[in-house]
Amino acid sequence: MSDNTYYNAFEISPVPTPGPDAVPPEPFHGIYGMPAFVNIPTTDLAASVEFWTRGLGFFELFSIPGTLVHLRRWAFQDVLLVAAESVPDQPPAMSFSFSGVLSEVDSLVAACRALRPDAVEGPRDTPWNTRDVEVVTPENARIVFTAAKPFDPDTQEARNLEAIGITPPGETPGDNERHA
Repeated sequence: MSDNTYYNAFEISPVPTPGPDAVPPEPFHGIYGMPAFVNIPTTDLAASVEFWTRGLGFFELFSIPGTLVHLRRWAFQDVLLVAAESVPDQPPAMSFSFSGVLSEVDSLVAACRALRPDAVEGPRDTPWNTRDVEVVTPENARIVFTAAKPFDPDTQEARNLEAIGITPPGETPGDNERHA
């Protein structure tokens, strides 16, 4: 099998199948070994927690007072806000993206704009079939909320994905095994 062969492994993700009726999963309160997470330095933990919870829809999983706040949304969407003496004046070129569903886009934009009116760009549709919103947080972190759009095989986005070898999942769910 070549390295650019893809297979359906959607059942390991908390992200629901894109569509107009997609429902976001409940916030995940379990403890697990985090396969990836982001550390974001902040000079004001309370203000950062308020923006991340009220604007971006995360919740406080736990905290070490004055030092760290572990935020989470869905499973595998972990953010550690870490107390720092200073933060950069400008957002970094790098960004952190987390998934959502289309029905969350408008409310997330409104909530973030209510807290920081100039901190939101978008939403905008991408060539890879998502609708994205870029938010700059109080810590000057560049955060992208991304929601997959329903797959339509007759769109340019579908042709873009097919050109790099990504095709829609087959009819058989749970096919997370590689096949030769």
